[in-house]
Amino acid sequence: METENRTVVTEFILIGLTQSYEIQLLVFVLSLIFYIIILPGNVFIIITIISDPGLSAPLYFFLGNLAFLDASYSFIVTPRMLVDIFSEKKVISYKDCITQLFFLHFLGGGEFLLLVVMAFDRYIAICKPLHYSTVMSPRACYVMLLAPWLGGFVHSIIQVALILRLPFCGPNHIDNFFCDVPQVIKLACTDTFAVELLMIFNSGLLTLVCFLGLLTSYAVILCHVHRSASEGKNKAISTCTTHVIIIFLMFGPAIFIYTRPFTALSADKVVSFFHTVIFPLMNPVIYTLRNQEVKTSMKKQFIRQIVC
Repeated sequence: METENRTVVTEFILIGLTQSYEIQLLVFVLSLIFYIIILPGNVFIIITIISDPGLSAPLYFFLGNLAFLDASYSFIVTPRMLVDIFSEKKVISYKDCITQLFFLHFLGGGEFLLLVVMAFDRYIAICKPLHYSTVMSPRACYVMLLAPWLGGFVHSIIQVALILRLPFCGPNHIDNFFCDVPQVIKLACTDTFAVELLMIFNSGLLTLVCFLGLLTSYAVILCHVHRSASEGKNKAISTCTTHVIIIFLMFGPAIFIYTRPFTALSADKVVSFFHTVIFPLMNPVIYTLRNQEVKTSMKKQFIRQIVC
């Protein structure tokens, strides 16, 4: 009985994204180029928002934190994936696997909740403009920012706690290029039906509820904007459209991965690749390209750096 409840697997072997060397090389080159170009861009967005007093509105405060979350998220999977592509044996220890899984869901869950906060910010700014300065005070913004970090931590610690209770005695091959809940659970030496349901409830239901809530909130905002005749109508539509694009990019893959029973599909790895490597780096850049104030400030910062 004691042996059955003890984890005996000390490491996992990652099968990787693909077994084709040509495709692996292509993925490596594209990911590395993307990583080198976009990651510094996200850091530059953060620096711009911090250093420019004109970008002190709550929208930019939350955008800077989104860029920070995305930049941090990109360090969880991508660097190891790039190294593992040229490794003959892609080994990750049990502790490193659990650590990777924890931060993946901690930062990912925090980002989802931050998008909810940003939607609330846009709702107050567009639908209740007279109350905006009162509701979105600096103190309120810091409290709202605490919610995604705390919520992401609680969400992730539940995932990890459920997995730590599972016995792993082999096999130890993870059919992916990183550690995530669906693949790790399948390696447990016990019936995981109840745990899978809890995981789907924790990750899948939370993701789906946030997604539907965000779409509903932006539908209300856009309807309000279309009925209004204010001068900032086009700007409000542009901002909300950008938010909706990000919502689909972030929640679409997450819903595909976490809201169904943990059965392997051929598209899982491709969806996971875009969800963990590509989209997180793109989100702040998409926001920036659609926001004239941030673009103008970044140009000034860039010129100032060249002159200095």
